[in-house]
Amino acid sequence: MKKKIILSVLILTSFSLFGQNISSDDFTKIKKSYNSNDAHTKALTNAISNNDINGLALNRKNIGKFDKEFKYKVKVSGITDQKQSGRCWMYTSLNVMRPKAIEKLGISSFEFSENYLYFMDFFEKSNLFLEGIIETAGAPIDEIMVDWLFDNAVSDGGVWSSYVNLVQKYGLVPKDIMPDTKNSENTRSMLSVINRKLREDGMILRQLVSLKWDKSEIRKSKIEMLGEVYKILALSLGEPPTEFQWRSKNTKGELSELKKYTPFTFMKEVLGEINLNDYVMLMDDPTRPYYKLYEIDRDRNVMEGRNWQYINLPAAEIKPFALQSIKENEACYFSCDVAKQLNKDEGLLDTENYDYESLYGIKFGMNKQQRVQTHDSGSSHGMALVGADTDETGKVTKWLLENSWGASSGFNGYLVMTDRWFDQYMFRVVVLKKFIAPKTLEILNQKSIMVPPWDPMFLMDE
Repeated sequence: MKKKIILSVLILTSFSLFGQNISSDDFTKIKKSYNSNDAHTKALTNAISNNDINGLALNRKNIGKFDKEFKYKVKVSGITDQKQSGRCWMYTSLNVMRPKAIEKLGISSFEFSENYLYFMDFFEKSNLFLEGIIETAGAPIDEIMVDWLFDNAVSDGGVWSSYVNLVQKYGLVPKDIMPDTKNSENTRSMLSVINRKLREDGMILRQLVSLKWDKSEIRKSKIEMLGEVYKILALSLGEPPTEFQWRSKNTKGELSELKKYTPFTFMKEVLGEINLNDYVMLMDDPTRPYYKLYEIDRDRNVMEGRNWQYINLPAAEIKPFALQSIKENEACYFSCDVAKQLNKDEGLLDTENYDYESLYGIKFGMNKQQRVQTHDSGSSHGMALVGADTDETGKVTKWLLENSWGASSGFNGYLVMTDRWFDQYMFRVVVLKKFIAPKTLEILNQKSIMVPPWDPMFLMDE
């Protein structure tokens, strides 16, 4: 009993030390330290309170410092627009493939149907959610995995492996065969409806398991639930084609033969015998040991598909592989924390774009690892890495990103990224095996270290 009393005293003491309230004396000291009567502080207050912070923090010395020319650039054509949707990972993945299709068909521009894959993505994610609910039905509803499942039922987000899972199962179709609808371009309302329905169905499935229904009957109910999801998707996005007729006009103005396709025969015609398993995700995850293979539990969109898996490497070791890919006309899937230090008007990502320290007279000192651990930074957006510029020594000075925010965004739809920004805010690059050093590829032979899906590092690209 005496030990318990001592322990309680220690706990209370710790709270008194670390749970301190703000006293009136503390507040007075803090207020005085602000020195609001100082002329400089008055001027700053007037300026900052009446103007946009980024406009005031904009570093004029950085304007016009970086040109828009690149020594190496993938042959790309046209800019896509994901509109008000979180499908950047899908656009990025398809934009990596798009130059191959344009070259194969001999046409000036082309776009795959994002809406087709979006339909399949939501349908498959719905099944994955319901299966997860059945699997965890015996656990308390506030258990961390159950809570995570209900909180993350389905979303727009994804990564490169999500794209691979979809096209390996469903193939590809041209955009004009299944164009976008209002609800694929602005996904919030449909997303809300499907999530509400799935969460309701999840509660029903938990109840059926608790009532000890036969497994076959439970899964029969699940199929009926998926039928309702399919109906919502079909009414909102249109029904995906199983076969279609299509033709194209080449750069000489010659019209090709009108042919009948399935999504798989079309994909084979425009991409050839491409092996998507030859692409490897390289990730700079400073919160974990490098030179290891990691896998995120349950982070996939197709039940039988593969989880998000990556080789963890320092940014400096990823760059040479990406550069070689670009030199050989192969775009790379790239994802980053795009909002950090982005000058939208210039279309420039650089660590020196905004000087908040000088504006406010305070210091910011966290490194990349600390920013991730504190949820201050993480990957938020995917783009295609399509260009690189080097100095006389061969060192990369800046990179070119093909975005999916429309041609009026940034620099004609592109973003210029400095090499120093790459170091701080790049998180993932997908590169073909042939451009990766053999020693690095050996890491793929390791057994994956499984990590939980709720880790702050594993935000999906939107």
